[in-house]
Amino acid sequence: MYRNGIVLLTALTLSACGLAETAATGVTGAATAAEAARQGQRTEQQVQQKLEAAQQAAADQRAAAEASSGT
Repeated sequence: MYRNGIVLLTALTLSACGLAETAATGVTGAATAAEAARQGQRTEQQVQQKLEAAQQAAADQRAAAEASSGT
């Protein structure tokens, strides 16, 4: 009986280590996913800003062309 208790205690201890490692891996994975999401948002904002700048430059060129052709 004592021997069975030691085996059970050892098994539980080792399985608890596995659970802790699994939890740590899950937390790390979640942090990585969150960072990837933040990076994606930054990239989206940069693309949006570049698009708006390009649209503004095109509008400025059209306005300059209209102004020069009108005079």
